[in-house]
This record gives sequence, C-alpha cells and structure tokens, in this order.
Amino acid sequence: MIEKVIPQECVDIVERIISEKERFVLLSHKNPDGDALGSSLALLHYLKSRGKDAVVVLPNLFPDFLAWLPGADDVILYEKSPEKANDVIEQADAFFCLDFNAINRIGDVSAVVEKNPAPRILVDHHLFPSDDYIAKISFPEACSTSELVYRLVTALSGEEAVTYEMAQCIYTGMMTDTGAFAYASSRKDIFLIVAALLQTGIDKDLIYRKVFYSSSLTRMRLQGYVMYKKLKVYNKYNAALITLEHDELQRFYAVKGDTEGLVNQPLQIKGIRFSCFLREEHPGKINVSLRSVDDFPCNEVAAEFFNGGGHKNASGGELHCTMEEAVKLFDAALRKYGQQLTML
Repeated sequence: MIEKVIPQECVDIVERIISEKERFVLLSHKNPDGDALGSSLALLHYLKSRGKDAVVVLPNLFPDFLAWLPGADDVILYEKSPEKANDVIEQADAFFCLDFNAINRIGDVSAVVEKNPAPRILVDHHLFPSDDYIAKISFPEACSTSELVYRLVTALSGEEAVTYEMAQCIYTGMMTDTGAFAYASSRKDIFLIVAALLQTGIDKDLIYRKVFYSSSLTRMRLQGYVMYKKLKVYNKYNAALITLEHDELQRFYAVKGDTEGLVNQPLQIKGIRFSCFLREEHPGKINVSLRSVDDFPCNEVAAEFFNGGGHKNASGGELHCTMEEAVKLFDAALRKYGQQLTML
C-alpha cells in the first residue's frame, strides 16, 4: 500500500479547479531537467484526458536526450516564442507550477504569469515553498515532482488513470532526479510506484538507454576532457571541483544537456563526499551545481555561498562574477564546512 501524503483538502481543491476551469498552463523552472519536463508532460496528458485545453510553457530548452518524451514536441519555449507563450499565459484559467518552490525560478516568464490573477497550484518537492498558491502539494521527502504527479493523478482518478504515455514521463522524472535510483530513493513507496508504472507496459530499460545512452560524439569528448583536464580533487576535504569556462564549452560545440550529470561523476571517487561544478554560461555568469553523499548539506552551502538552494544532497545556484572569483567562493565554502566534510 502506497502511503497517502497529499492532504485530501488539497486533492479536493485541485479537483474543483480542474472541473471548473478549461485552459491550463503548466510551468516549470529554467534549464528544465528530466523531472521538470517529465512531471509537466505527465500532468499535461492527464488534463487532456479530462478534456481540458492544456499546454506546457518552459523558460528555455530542455536537454536533447529528453526530446523523445510524448508531448515534448508541443512544449512552448519562452526564449524561442515569447509572443506565443505570453498569449497562452494571458488566456489561462489556471496554472500548475511544477518542480519549483517560488515564481522567480521560472525567470522572465514570471512577469506575465504574475499579471494573470488565475489560481496557481504548486506541485513540488523542494523546501520552503512560497505562499502564492491556492493549493500547495509540497512534500520534500518525495524523490521527485514526478512522484507527486503520480500521487496526485491517482488521488484524483485512481491508478487506472495513469496511461502508458504518462507512465513514461513519470518514470523518466523519477529516474533522472535520483540518478537512476542511486540516491534520494530509499523509501519503499518509490518502488511501489515504479511497479505500478511498469503495469502500464513501459520498458524501463529502454527509457534508461534513451536518457543515459544517447550521447553525441562531442558530448563524450567534452566529458573526457573534463575528467582529464578540469577535475580537481581536494583530498583534505573529501571534495572535488569541476570548472568549465564559456570558451571551453564553445570549443566542444556544447549544447543543452551536454554537461548534464557531470557533477555526479566525482562522487564515484573513493572518499569524495562533496562535488561542485562551476559552468560559465556566458562571461560573467556562473551556473553552480552541487552534489553530496551521506548527511553533508550541500543545500546549506548553496544558500550561503552561491545564491541558491535545493535538496540536502542535490542543490544549485548562480553567480555573477568571474570564474576565478567563483573558485574563491568554493574554497571559502570548503574552509567553512571542512570539519563536516572530514567527519566519518
């Protein structure tokens, strides 16, 4: 039996909104990952199954290895088609906000969303959700927002409402947000949900290959370069750092998703408990990805040093500075948290 974690009052509010409204816009965060896209598309299919007019709007492009997901071709990208995105957002009767805890996480899209007084429903697993929602389905213990979408759909309409297409999207989101169930996935409910998804006929092995075994040659060469040239290990602190500057990304013709998962690689090194990846999106802007194992709180590091946040073992942030300045911040973080990193 899968534990019930969504309060019935939230389910009732969502049911009322779905019953009363016709035009839904589903939103997720900048630089969407497998969980952002998977949860959004799964809920999209559900709303359409109930005869609703629904569309997914994302701030920018998702990784190419997710383009096969059913419904991905119809996603509206704000950075590519702002007028089209603005039009559907202005006409929306209601919003579902997926995989982000505050409206500023959707970047420039937030301005037009905030002008529309339509109700917003949050479905998310990050800490500290804001109060801008008519209903908050917030459960930080969930492995992914996709897990919560499964729980919401089954609470609304039963397990039989989860279609093959929805299951593909939900499984992809759960798999990618747990590193193929290598972390943040020790709760038994996760695997009860996976078992239920398999009942729809999805091929989990094929999904794994589509996501993790579909690299381009340039991506493989970039990853090799990173491991050989750009990985620095701090044995004193059981930590590792990867840096990639803008000109290096250009040299390898990097596209969206080519650096996905790189931050996890150093954690395969014996003794490493904390990994940081600093990627210069363009000169003066550094994207920060943090990963940890055990009880090391990389979300606290993200908040204190990198203008970010997230989960205990998976967090991120953003800096507006040079790479040299970003590395100095990482060094300062190691000094501040060094004792915790060296504790067995």
